Amino acid sequence: MGRKTLLLLLLLGVLGAYYVHTPLPDNIEEPWKLVLLNAVLKTVLNLSLFAELLGINHFMDTLMFCMSFQEVPPTSAENVTVMETTFNNVPVRVYIPNRKSQALRRGLFYIHGGGMSLGSAALFAYDELSRQTVNSLDAVVVSTDYRLAPKYHFPSQFEDVYNSLKWFLRQDVLEKYGVDPKRIGVSGDSAGGNLAAAVTQKLIDDPDVKIKLKIQSLIYPALQTLDMDLPSYRDNALLPPLTKSLTVRFWSEYFTTDRSLEKAMLFNQHTPVESAQLFKFVNWSSLLPEIFKKGHLYKSPTHDTSELFKKYPGFLDVRAAPLLADNDKLHSLPVTYVITCQYDILRDDGIMYVTRLQKAGVRVTHQHFEDGFHGAITYHGFKIRDRITNHYLSWLNENL
Repeated sequence: MGRKTLLLLLLLGVLGAYYVHTPLPDNIEEPWKLVLLNAVLKTVLNLSLFAELLGINHFMDTLMFCMSFQEVPPTSAENVTVMETTFNNVPVRVYIPNRKSQALRRGLFYIHGGGMSLGSAALFAYDELSRQTVNSLDAVVVSTDYRLAPKYHFPSQFEDVYNSLKWFLRQDVLEKYGVDPKRIGVSGDSAGGNLAAAVTQKLIDDPDVKIKLKIQSLIYPALQTLDMDLPSYRDNALLPPLTKSLTVRFWSEYFTTDRSLEKAMLFNQHTPVESAQLFKFVNWSSLLPEIFKKGHLYKSPTHDTSELFKKYPGFLDVRAAPLLADNDKLHSLPVTYVITCQYDILRDDGIMYVTRLQKAGVRVTHQHFEDGFHGAITYHGFKIRDRITNHYLSWLNENL
């Protein structure tokens, strides 16, 4: 083997190691799995960006195409019947236990994550979680889909989930699936946690909905769009699998394909001076426990000088940012469970919501995972996934 070949192999090895290498906190369990996962995700993200630069496809559409290979059919099994249908024209998957029951069953309405742009109830991770929920709780699970960006923007995603949930809460629908109207909960992860929190708030004042939720369960939810400079944004800006740049891209795509909003959000320059009164709802200096501040100094978000909010007012809408709800609204919310992860850019959204709910008198349980990272409940084969899932199902079993 010649010297040039050796040098080429050495160079390729160095480049490969540089590409795969990801600095991680010391207490991450199974770090090599996360490094490998991140290498795959990084490759898909880079290919999607390249396709967008060439004008071949929109970034999110390419990502969604890649994710579609993880979808599984609605296959029934010995212990569960799985069917696809629509609730008020919104596609859903319904999981029904096969074991006979003399009593009405609990019902859980689940909303998948994916930054309002990706994902579906058919993804293997959500299908598996729904089956585990059926087995652990002997409950009927409805896993809903919703329209996605970039083709559809806010409030399409919210409206789809809300209309689907309202359909599920009809007495005749609950009777059809054998669900106890007094034992119904809503749950979701990431963007699904955002939608779960938003629809739960909306249900409070809806005179058409007579059946109310017993619980809400929010798994590392995204809950606010005003401040993109929280301590968790600073500390975890480059940590996989959800970086700050990707988070901001997801948020901006929820409202528009105009990249100027993304740029303004990235530098925290998108909030208008007219909305300064809303900052108290997301002021982390007063809403985060000291342990999560870690010496960070609070800086009020820079006011928007481009008037982006007049073009895209959705990012100031409580249906998009549930943390902007006033205390009177929060006071009426059902029993709540919030999961947060230390190494997650969205960590502080969930913690601030916990603080506000506690102050509003809501019974809330906060489960924080010191070695957790964003999306962990959907990554099959990780020990952290099993631990989060076990805690989640245990809480549901005790409170739903």
